[in-house]
Amino acid sequence: MTAVLRSLSARVLIALLIGLGIGAVVQGSDMVISPGVVAGIEAIGGLWLNTLQMTVIPLVFSLVVVGIAAASDAAATGRLAARAVALFVGLVAAAAALTLLIIPLVLALWPVAPQAAQALITGAGGASAEGLAAAAEGGGFAQWLSSLAPANPVRAAAENAVLPLVMFAAFFGFAATRLPAGQRALIVNVFEAVAQIMIIIVRWVLLAAPIGVFALALVLGLRSGFGSAPALIHYIVLVSGACIVAVLASYPLAALGGGVPIARFARALVPVQAVAFSTQSSLGTLPVMVERAQDFLGIPERVAGLVLPLSVAIFRITSPVANLSVALFIAHVFGLEPTFGQMAAAGVVALAVSIGTVGLPGQVSFFTSMAPICLALGVPLELLPLLLAVEVIPDIFRTLGNVSADMAVTAVLDDSEPDGEAA
Repeated sequence: MTAVLRSLSARVLIALLIGLGIGAVVQGSDMVISPGVVAGIEAIGGLWLNTLQMTVIPLVFSLVVVGIAAASDAAATGRLAARAVALFVGLVAAAAALTLLIIPLVLALWPVAPQAAQALITGAGGASAEGLAAAAEGGGFAQWLSSLAPANPVRAAAENAVLPLVMFAAFFGFAATRLPAGQRALIVNVFEAVAQIMIIIVRWVLLAAPIGVFALALVLGLRSGFGSAPALIHYIVLVSGACIVAVLASYPLAALGGGVPIARFARALVPVQAVAFSTQSSLGTLPVMVERAQDFLGIPERVAGLVLPLSVAIFRITSPVANLSVALFIAHVFGLEPTFGQMAAAGVVALAVSIGTVGLPGQVSFFTSMAPICLALGVPLELLPLLLAVEVIPDIFRTLGNVSADMAVTAVLDDSEPDGEAA
Protein backbone atom coordinates (compact mmCIF):
# COMPACT_ATOMS: atom_id res chain seq x y z
CA MET A 1 0.00 0.00 0.00
CA THR A 2 2.85 2.36 0.85
CA ALA A 3 4.44 1.74 -2.55
CA VAL A 4 1.16 2.58 -4.27
CA LEU A 5 0.80 5.84 -2.38
CA ARG A 6 4.26 6.92 -3.53
CA SER A 7 2.86 7.16 -7.07
CA LEU A 8 1.39 10.57 -7.90
CA SER A 9 -0.99 8.96 -10.40
CA ALA A 10 -2.31 6.63 -7.70
CA ARG A 11 -2.76 9.46 -5.19
CA VAL A 12 -4.60 11.59 -7.75
CA LEU A 13 -6.88 8.69 -8.72
CA ILE A 14 -7.65 7.98 -5.05
CA ALA A 15 -8.39 11.69 -4.51
CA LEU A 16 -10.78 11.62 -7.46
CA LEU A 17 -12.62 8.56 -6.16
CA ILE A 18 -12.86 9.87 -2.59
CA GLY A 19 -13.97 13.34 -3.67
CA LEU A 20 -16.52 12.02 -6.13
CA GLY A 21 -17.78 9.47 -3.60
CA ILE A 22 -18.18 11.95 -0.75
CA GLY A 23 -19.87 14.46 -3.02
CA ALA A 24 -22.26 11.86 -4.43
CA VAL A 25 -23.20 10.58 -0.96
CA VAL A 26 -23.88 14.10 0.29
CA GLN A 27 -25.80 14.93 -2.88
CA GLY A 28 -28.02 11.86 -2.40
CA SER A 29 -28.66 12.57 1.30
CA ASP A 30 -30.65 15.20 3.11
CA MET A 31 -27.56 17.21 4.02
CA VAL A 32 -27.54 20.82 2.88
CA ILE A 33 -24.29 22.57 2.06
CA SER A 34 -24.38 26.31 1.58
CA PRO A 35 -23.54 27.66 -1.89
CA GLY A 36 -20.73 29.66 -0.31
CA VAL A 37 -18.99 26.52 0.92
CA VAL A 38 -19.34 24.86 -2.50
CA ALA A 39 -17.98 27.99 -4.18
CA GLY A 40 -15.04 28.00 -1.78
CA ILE A 41 -14.20 24.36 -2.53
CA GLU A 42 -14.53 25.03 -6.25
CA ALA A 43 -12.20 28.02 -5.90
CA ILE A 44 -9.49 25.78 -4.43
CA GLY A 45 -9.69 23.52 -7.48
CA GLY A 46 -9.80 26.55 -9.77
CA LEU A 47 -6.73 28.07 -8.14
CA TRP A 48 -4.81 24.84 -8.66
CA LEU A 49 -5.85 24.67 -12.32
CA ASN A 50 -4.90 28.32 -12.89
CA THR A 51 -1.42 27.78 -11.47
CA LEU A 52 -0.94 25.02 -14.03
CA GLN A 53 -2.26 27.14 -16.90
CA MET A 54 0.11 30.02 -16.12
CA THR A 55 3.07 27.91 -17.27
CA VAL A 56 1.57 26.79 -20.59
CA ILE A 57 2.49 29.66 -22.94
CA PRO A 58 6.16 30.14 -21.93
CA LEU A 59 6.65 26.37 -21.69
CA VAL A 60 5.16 25.59 -25.11
CA PHE A 61 7.17 28.35 -26.82
CA SER A 62 10.41 27.20 -25.19
CA LEU A 63 9.80 23.51 -25.89
CA VAL A 64 9.08 24.14 -29.58
CA VAL A 65 12.29 26.16 -30.00
CA VAL A 66 14.39 23.57 -28.16
CA GLY A 67 12.65 20.67 -29.93
CA ILE A 68 13.41 22.11 -33.37
CA ALA A 69 17.03 22.62 -32.38
CA ALA A 70 17.25 19.01 -31.13
CA ALA A 71 15.69 17.62 -34.31
CA SER A 72 18.03 19.78 -36.42
CA ASP A 73 21.06 18.50 -34.47
CA ALA A 74 19.89 14.91 -34.93
CA ALA A 75 19.32 15.33 -38.66
CA ALA A 76 22.76 16.91 -39.06
CA THR A 77 24.57 13.91 -37.57
CA GLY A 78 24.30 11.78 -40.72
CA ARG A 79 22.13 10.42 -43.48
CA LEU A 80 20.56 7.70 -41.33
CA ALA A 81 19.65 10.20 -38.63
CA ALA A 82 18.20 12.59 -41.23
CA ARG A 83 16.06 9.80 -42.68
CA ALA A 84 14.97 8.84 -39.17
CA VAL A 85 13.86 12.38 -38.32
CA ALA A 86 11.97 12.66 -41.63
CA LEU A 87 10.23 9.33 -40.96
CA PHE A 88 9.35 10.37 -37.41
CA VAL A 89 7.80 13.64 -38.56
CA GLY A 90 5.90 11.94 -41.38
CA LEU A 91 4.46 9.25 -39.12
CA VAL A 92 3.44 11.71 -36.40
CA ALA A 93 1.77 13.97 -39.00
CA ALA A 94 -0.07 10.98 -40.51
CA ALA A 95 -1.16 9.83 -37.04
CA ALA A 96 -2.51 13.30 -36.25
CA ALA A 97 -4.44 13.52 -39.54
CA LEU A 98 -5.96 10.05 -39.13
CA THR A 99 -6.96 10.79 -35.54
CA LEU A 100 -8.73 13.99 -36.61
CA LEU A 101 -10.65 11.97 -39.20
CA ILE A 102 -11.45 8.82 -37.22
CA ILE A 103 -12.16 9.93 -33.64
CA PRO A 104 -15.09 12.23 -34.59
CA LEU A 105 -16.59 9.29 -36.51
CA VAL A 106 -16.13 7.01 -33.50
CA LEU A 107 -17.80 9.54 -31.22
CA ALA A 108 -20.64 9.97 -33.70
CA LEU A 109 -21.23 6.20 -33.75
CA TRP A 110 -20.58 5.78 -30.02
CA PRO A 111 -21.53 9.06 -28.33
CA VAL A 112 -21.20 9.84 -24.65
CA ALA A 113 -24.53 9.41 -22.89
CA PRO A 114 -26.20 12.85 -22.70
CA GLN A 115 -26.80 12.55 -18.95
CA ALA A 116 -23.16 11.68 -18.32
CA ALA A 117 -21.95 14.51 -20.57
CA GLN A 118 -24.20 16.97 -18.78
CA ALA A 119 -22.91 15.74 -15.43
CA LEU A 120 -19.33 16.50 -16.51
CA ILE A 121 -20.39 19.91 -17.86
CA THR A 122 -22.13 20.67 -14.56
CA GLY A 123 -19.06 19.58 -12.65
CA ALA A 124 -16.93 21.89 -14.80
CA GLY A 125 -18.95 24.84 -13.61
CA GLY A 126 -22.08 24.55 -15.71
CA ALA A 127 -20.56 26.12 -18.83
CA SER A 128 -23.06 26.64 -21.60
CA ALA A 129 -22.37 24.57 -24.69
CA GLU A 130 -24.09 27.23 -26.77
CA GLY A 131 -21.94 29.95 -25.24
CA LEU A 132 -18.78 27.96 -25.83
CA ALA A 133 -19.77 27.29 -29.41
CA ALA A 134 -20.38 30.97 -30.01
CA ALA A 135 -17.07 31.90 -28.41
CA ALA A 136 -15.20 29.30 -30.43
CA GLU A 137 -16.81 30.13 -33.76
CA GLY A 138 -14.16 31.05 -36.29
CA GLY A 139 -14.28 33.34 -39.27
CA GLY A 140 -13.74 30.71 -41.94
CA PHE A 141 -10.71 29.36 -43.74
CA ALA A 142 -9.51 32.76 -44.99
CA GLN A 143 -9.42 34.24 -41.48
CA TRP A 144 -7.73 31.10 -40.12
CA LEU A 145 -5.09 31.26 -42.85
CA SER A 146 -4.33 34.92 -42.21
CA SER A 147 -4.07 34.28 -38.47
CA LEU A 148 -1.23 31.78 -38.83
CA ALA A 149 1.38 34.54 -38.70
CA PRO A 150 0.74 36.69 -35.61
CA ALA A 151 1.04 40.40 -36.24
CA ASN A 152 1.89 40.73 -32.56
CA PRO A 153 3.34 37.59 -30.92
CA VAL A 154 3.04 39.12 -27.44
CA ARG A 155 -0.66 39.75 -27.99
CA ALA A 156 -1.09 36.21 -29.32
CA ALA A 157 0.46 34.87 -26.12
CA ALA A 158 -1.73 37.09 -23.95
CA GLU A 159 -4.87 35.93 -25.76
CA ASN A 160 -3.89 32.24 -25.65
CA ALA A 161 -3.79 32.16 -29.47
CA VAL A 162 -1.71 29.01 -29.46
CA LEU A 163 -1.36 28.21 -33.16
CA PRO A 164 0.05 31.62 -34.19
CA LEU A 165 2.38 31.43 -31.21
CA VAL A 166 3.56 27.95 -32.18
CA MET A 167 4.12 29.11 -35.77
CA PHE A 168 6.20 32.04 -34.51
CA ALA A 169 8.14 29.68 -32.20
CA ALA A 170 8.79 27.37 -35.18
CA PHE A 171 10.13 30.23 -37.30
CA PHE A 172 12.19 31.41 -34.33
CA GLY A 173 13.59 27.90 -33.77
CA PHE A 174 14.48 27.32 -37.43
CA ALA A 175 16.07 30.77 -37.64
CA ALA A 176 18.10 30.01 -34.51
CA THR A 177 19.58 26.93 -36.21
CA ARG A 178 21.13 29.24 -38.83
CA LEU A 179 23.06 31.30 -36.28
CA PRO A 180 26.78 30.80 -35.66
CA ALA A 181 27.41 27.94 -33.25
CA GLY A 182 28.13 30.13 -30.23
CA GLN A 183 25.06 32.33 -30.62
CA ARG A 184 22.88 29.35 -31.44
CA ALA A 185 23.99 27.48 -28.31
CA LEU A 186 23.32 30.60 -26.22
CA ILE A 187 19.75 30.97 -27.53
CA VAL A 188 18.95 27.28 -27.17
CA ASN A 189 20.39 27.19 -23.65
CA VAL A 190 18.28 30.18 -22.61
CA PHE A 191 15.04 28.62 -23.82
CA GLU A 192 16.02 25.24 -22.43
CA ALA A 193 16.51 26.93 -19.06
CA VAL A 194 13.11 28.65 -19.34
CA ALA A 195 11.49 25.30 -20.17
CA GLN A 196 13.17 23.64 -17.20
CA ILE A 197 12.02 26.45 -14.89
CA MET A 198 8.43 26.01 -16.08
CA ILE A 199 8.69 22.24 -15.62
CA ILE A 200 9.92 22.74 -12.05
CA ILE A 201 6.92 24.98 -11.37
CA VAL A 202 4.58 22.38 -12.88
CA ARG A 203 6.12 19.70 -10.67
CA TRP A 204 5.58 21.90 -7.62
CA VAL A 205 1.96 22.45 -8.59
CA LEU A 206 1.46 18.74 -9.24
CA LEU A 207 2.50 18.02 -5.64
CA ALA A 208 -0.86 19.58 -4.74
CA ALA A 209 -2.68 17.62 -7.46
CA PRO A 210 -4.48 15.30 -4.99
CA ILE A 211 -5.88 18.37 -3.18
CA GLY A 212 -6.90 20.14 -6.38
CA VAL A 213 -8.47 17.03 -7.92
CA PHE A 214 -10.22 16.19 -4.64
CA ALA A 215 -11.78 19.66 -4.55
CA LEU A 216 -12.90 19.50 -8.19
CA ALA A 217 -14.20 15.94 -7.80
CA LEU A 218 -16.05 16.84 -4.61
CA VAL A 219 -17.84 19.68 -6.39
CA LEU A 220 -18.57 17.33 -9.31
CA GLY A 221 -20.09 14.79 -6.91
CA LEU A 222 -22.11 17.45 -5.07
CA ARG A 223 -23.59 18.69 -8.33
CA SER A 224 -24.15 15.47 -10.26
CA GLY A 225 -23.59 12.48 -7.96
CA PHE A 226 -22.13 9.48 -9.78
CA GLY A 227 -23.67 10.63 -13.05
CA SER A 228 -20.29 11.57 -14.52
CA ALA A 229 -18.76 8.10 -13.99
CA PRO A 230 -19.97 6.69 -17.34
CA ALA A 231 -18.38 9.62 -19.17
CA LEU A 232 -15.02 9.02 -17.44
CA ILE A 233 -15.19 5.32 -18.35
CA HIS A 234 -16.05 6.32 -21.92
CA TYR A 235 -12.95 8.53 -21.94
CA ILE A 236 -10.67 5.73 -20.68
CA VAL A 237 -11.93 3.29 -23.31
CA LEU A 238 -11.75 5.85 -26.15
CA VAL A 239 -8.21 7.07 -25.50
CA SER A 240 -6.86 3.63 -24.58
CA GLY A 241 -8.46 2.21 -27.73
CA ALA A 242 -6.85 4.90 -29.87
CA CYS A 243 -3.44 4.00 -28.41
CA ILE A 244 -4.07 0.29 -28.94
CA VAL A 245 -4.68 1.03 -32.62
CA ALA A 246 -1.25 2.69 -32.68
CA VAL A 247 0.23 -0.47 -31.14
CA LEU A 248 -1.43 -2.67 -33.77
CA ALA A 249 -0.29 -0.38 -36.60
CA SER A 250 3.34 -1.05 -35.73
CA TYR A 251 3.07 -4.68 -36.90
CA PRO A 252 2.16 -4.00 -40.55
CA LEU A 253 4.58 -1.05 -40.53
CA ALA A 254 7.44 -3.39 -39.62
CA ALA A 255 6.24 -6.01 -42.11
CA LEU A 256 5.57 -3.74 -45.09
CA GLY A 257 8.26 -1.13 -44.47
CA GLY A 258 10.90 -3.25 -42.81
CA GLY A 259 10.38 -6.69 -44.31
CA VAL A 260 10.01 -8.33 -40.89
CA PRO A 261 7.33 -11.08 -40.73
CA ILE A 262 4.53 -10.09 -38.38
CA ALA A 263 4.90 -13.24 -36.24
CA ARG A 264 8.62 -12.64 -35.78
CA PHE A 265 8.10 -8.97 -34.97
CA ALA A 266 5.39 -9.90 -32.45
CA ARG A 267 7.76 -12.31 -30.66
CA ALA A 268 10.45 -9.63 -30.57
CA LEU A 269 7.99 -7.19 -28.99
CA VAL A 270 6.74 -9.41 -26.15
CA PRO A 271 9.52 -8.61 -23.61
CA VAL A 272 9.66 -5.00 -24.81
CA GLN A 273 5.95 -4.51 -24.19
CA ALA A 274 6.17 -6.31 -20.85
CA VAL A 275 8.81 -3.87 -19.61
CA ALA A 276 6.89 -0.89 -21.05
CA PHE A 277 3.70 -2.05 -19.33
CA SER A 278 5.41 -2.34 -15.95
CA THR A 279 7.51 0.85 -16.13
CA GLN A 280 5.31 3.13 -18.29
CA SER A 281 8.60 4.59 -19.53
CA SER A 282 10.03 4.46 -23.04
CA LEU A 283 13.44 5.43 -21.69
CA GLY A 284 13.31 2.63 -19.13
CA THR A 285 12.46 0.19 -21.92
CA LEU A 286 15.36 1.29 -24.15
CA PRO A 287 17.89 -1.38 -23.04
CA VAL A 288 15.55 -4.27 -23.82
CA MET A 289 14.56 -2.63 -27.12
CA VAL A 290 18.21 -2.50 -28.20
CA GLU A 291 18.77 -6.11 -27.13
CA ARG A 292 15.72 -7.46 -28.97
CA ALA A 293 16.41 -5.41 -32.10
CA GLN A 294 19.98 -6.67 -32.37
CA ASP A 295 19.74 -10.24 -31.09
CA PHE A 296 16.27 -11.26 -32.26
CA LEU A 297 15.60 -9.11 -35.33
CA GLY A 298 19.23 -9.06 -36.48
CA ILE A 299 19.40 -5.29 -36.83
CA PRO A 300 23.03 -4.11 -36.87
CA GLU A 301 24.33 -2.29 -33.82
CA ARG A 302 25.17 0.80 -35.91
CA VAL A 303 21.45 1.11 -36.81
CA ALA A 304 19.81 0.03 -33.55
CA GLY A 305 22.33 2.02 -31.50
CA LEU A 306 21.43 5.21 -33.34
CA VAL A 307 17.76 4.91 -34.26
CA LEU A 308 16.35 3.57 -30.97
CA PRO A 309 17.89 6.24 -28.67
CA LEU A 310 16.95 8.88 -31.25
CA SER A 311 13.36 7.64 -31.40
CA VAL A 312 13.08 7.66 -27.62
CA ALA A 313 14.45 11.21 -27.61
CA ILE A 314 12.25 12.86 -30.26
CA PHE A 315 9.61 10.37 -31.50
CA ARG A 316 6.35 9.62 -29.71
CA ILE A 317 3.69 8.27 -32.05
CA THR A 318 0.88 8.12 -29.48
CA SER A 319 1.24 11.77 -28.52
CA PRO A 320 -0.98 13.17 -31.34
CA VAL A 321 -3.21 10.08 -31.27
CA ALA A 322 -4.03 10.25 -27.56
CA ASN A 323 -3.87 14.02 -27.11
CA LEU A 324 -6.16 14.80 -30.04
CA SER A 325 -8.52 12.07 -28.84
CA VAL A 326 -8.68 13.78 -25.43
CA ALA A 327 -9.37 17.21 -26.95
CA LEU A 328 -12.00 15.82 -29.33
CA PHE A 329 -13.63 13.98 -26.42
CA ILE A 330 -13.90 17.24 -24.48
CA ALA A 331 -15.37 19.00 -27.52
CA HIS A 332 -17.89 16.16 -27.89
CA VAL A 333 -18.90 16.37 -24.23
CA PHE A 334 -19.58 20.09 -24.57
CA GLY A 335 -21.48 19.59 -27.82
CA LEU A 336 -18.96 21.60 -29.83
CA GLU A 337 -18.24 21.04 -33.50
CA PRO A 338 -14.78 22.47 -34.24
CA THR A 339 -14.29 24.21 -37.55
CA PHE A 340 -11.82 23.04 -40.18
CA GLY A 341 -9.45 25.79 -39.10
CA GLN A 342 -9.62 24.72 -35.46
CA MET A 343 -9.06 21.06 -36.39
CA ALA A 344 -6.08 21.99 -38.55
CA ALA A 345 -4.71 24.22 -35.79
CA ALA A 346 -5.06 21.41 -33.23
CA GLY A 347 -3.24 19.03 -35.59
CA VAL A 348 -0.34 21.43 -36.11
CA VAL A 349 -0.06 22.15 -32.39
CA ALA A 350 -0.23 18.41 -31.59
CA LEU A 351 2.63 17.81 -34.04
CA ALA A 352 4.73 20.56 -32.47
CA VAL A 353 4.20 19.54 -28.85
CA SER A 354 4.74 15.86 -29.64
CA ILE A 355 8.41 16.70 -30.25
CA GLY A 356 8.78 19.34 -27.56
CA THR A 357 7.34 17.31 -24.68
CA VAL A 358 9.17 14.03 -25.33
CA GLY A 359 10.96 12.88 -22.18
CA LEU A 360 8.75 14.78 -19.73
CA PRO A 361 7.03 12.85 -16.93
CA GLY A 362 3.49 11.70 -17.77
CA GLN A 363 1.65 14.14 -15.51
CA VAL A 364 3.75 17.09 -16.72
CA SER A 365 3.47 16.21 -20.40
CA PHE A 366 -0.30 15.69 -20.08
CA PHE A 367 -0.88 19.34 -19.21
CA THR A 368 1.84 20.83 -21.38
CA SER A 369 0.50 18.87 -24.36
CA MET A 370 -3.22 19.07 -23.72
CA ALA A 371 -3.63 22.72 -22.76
CA PRO A 372 -2.33 24.20 -26.06
CA ILE A 373 -4.22 21.60 -28.14
CA CYS A 374 -7.47 22.36 -26.31
CA LEU A 375 -6.92 26.10 -26.75
CA ALA A 376 -6.28 25.59 -30.47
CA LEU A 377 -9.42 23.46 -30.78
CA GLY A 378 -11.50 26.01 -28.87
CA VAL A 379 -12.51 23.75 -25.98
CA PRO A 380 -12.37 24.53 -22.23
CA LEU A 381 -9.60 23.28 -19.97
CA GLU A 382 -11.67 22.68 -16.83
CA LEU A 383 -12.04 18.94 -17.44
CA LEU A 384 -8.31 18.28 -17.71
CA PRO A 385 -7.67 17.76 -13.96
CA LEU A 386 -10.44 15.15 -13.77
CA LEU A 387 -9.15 13.41 -16.89
CA LEU A 388 -5.61 13.49 -15.47
CA ALA A 389 -6.87 11.48 -12.52
CA VAL A 390 -7.92 8.58 -14.76
CA GLU A 391 -5.06 9.01 -17.25
CA VAL A 392 -3.07 6.33 -15.43
CA ILE A 393 -4.82 3.66 -17.54
CA PRO A 394 -4.48 5.27 -21.01
CA ASP A 395 -0.87 6.15 -20.13
CA ILE A 396 0.00 2.44 -20.08
CA PHE A 397 -1.19 2.10 -23.68
CA ARG A 398 0.56 5.33 -24.67
CA THR A 399 3.88 3.76 -23.64
CA LEU A 400 3.06 0.46 -25.35
CA GLY A 401 2.30 2.32 -28.58
CA ASN A 402 5.48 4.35 -28.38
CA VAL A 403 7.89 1.46 -27.84
CA SER A 404 6.14 -0.68 -30.48
CA ALA A 405 6.48 2.15 -33.01
CA ASP A 406 10.13 2.67 -32.00
CA MET A 407 10.90 -0.95 -32.83
CA ALA A 408 8.95 -0.75 -36.11
CA VAL A 409 10.72 2.37 -37.40
CA THR A 410 14.07 0.81 -36.51
CA ALA A 411 13.19 -2.17 -38.72
CA VAL A 412 12.05 0.17 -41.51
CA LEU A 413 15.23 2.25 -41.40
CA ASP A 414 17.42 -0.84 -41.27
CA ASP A 415 15.71 -2.24 -44.37
CA SER A 416 16.28 1.02 -46.25
CA GLU A 417 19.87 1.52 -45.08
CA PRO A 418 22.62 0.48 -47.56
CA ASP A 419 25.27 -1.75 -46.00
CA GLY A 420 27.92 0.21 -44.19
CA GLU A 421 26.16 3.55 -44.63
CA ALA A 422 25.13 4.93 -41.27
CA ALA A 423 26.75 8.35 -41.36
